[in-house]
Amino acid sequence: MTRTCQVVVTGGGQAGLAAGYHLRRQGLDFVILDAEAAPGGSWQHMWDSLHLFSPAQYSSLPGRLMPAQPGETYPGAGHVVDYLADYEKRYDLPVQHGTHVQAVRRDGDRLMVEADSGTWRARAVISATGTWSRPFLPAVPGRSVFAGRQLHTVNYRCPADFAGQRVIVVGGGNSGAQIAADLAIDGRAKVTWVTQRPPRFLPNDIDGRALFDVATARRRALDAGRDDTGGVASLGDIVAVSPVRAARDAGLLTAMPMFTRLTTDGVRWADGSGADADTVIWCTGFRPALSHLAPLDLRGPRGRIPTNGTCALGEPRLHLLGYGDWTGPASATLIGVGRTARDAVREVTGLLA
Repeated sequence: MTRTCQVVVTGGGQAGLAAGYHLRRQGLDFVILDAEAAPGGSWQHMWDSLHLFSPAQYSSLPGRLMPAQPGETYPGAGHVVDYLADYEKRYDLPVQHGTHVQAVRRDGDRLMVEADSGTWRARAVISATGTWSRPFLPAVPGRSVFAGRQLHTVNYRCPADFAGQRVIVVGGGNSGAQIAADLAIDGRAKVTWVTQRPPRFLPNDIDGRALFDVATARRRALDAGRDDTGGVASLGDIVAVSPVRAARDAGLLTAMPMFTRLTTDGVRWADGSGADADTVIWCTGFRPALSHLAPLDLRGPRGRIPTNGTCALGEPRLHLLGYGDWTGPASATLIGVGRTARDAVREVTGLLA
């Protein structure tokens, strides 16, 4: 079955919902196709102890402030899921959950969006599929021979799952630090934290509000042709949220350098030393989930699609939203995606006019 509309949004997480809000305000005919069975995007799959970097009022999508979570300055992931579900309902956004988009193709003056529930013909597509469904695992020697468990950030839930185990946590970003801290504070697993370079903690008073301002200032400088300020990366890699600070200050969060290989029963460093392990948790990031756009043949360096703002350079009917700073300052965050979604929808509206 083939249906038509003006705009198809692929992905119904925070970026897709922000786009939907602005599309609704413009009075456009649109649909949001979301692979998740329920509202909440990737937030419904986060680990139990995860909290936002910013207070609720600074973690909101356009048009609707996130209510505070009782007893919490920084809301937990479950609170975010409830907020996104309420947001979707409040603005009566036409989200079709459990719908997997397989391909986007050109079809004359339209783009064909092929999903497992049928095909849509649209005049524009906003891709907002994020990165959570595409975890990255580095090509480390010995990864195939390690006899223990290997997990990614997406598989981690709580320390109780690792009681009595020797766990290697790999990754010097926020996920690696938070999961290592979660396990170390719990104390039921023996934890070794491994990073590619010495971890860089941001000052204790830096949270998501400041990070958004820094990312925005960098984008404005670049757009104006001024020198690159370095953005968030110039400040550090790890936000010192409360559990991370507690583990660090207690001496439980000391990083080892990256090992050179895995063995059947653990890891080995370049100097010949090693550590036995039952589980390795790879907190090594994600890649943009863009396989549905492959038929458009737009990929550039590093697997990204070159854009001007959010608009794909090789296909002006396609906008990419929420994949990181290359599709808008802080656009992969709750606080940052609203402004970029507004700009993308403004361009789409101009295209349709």
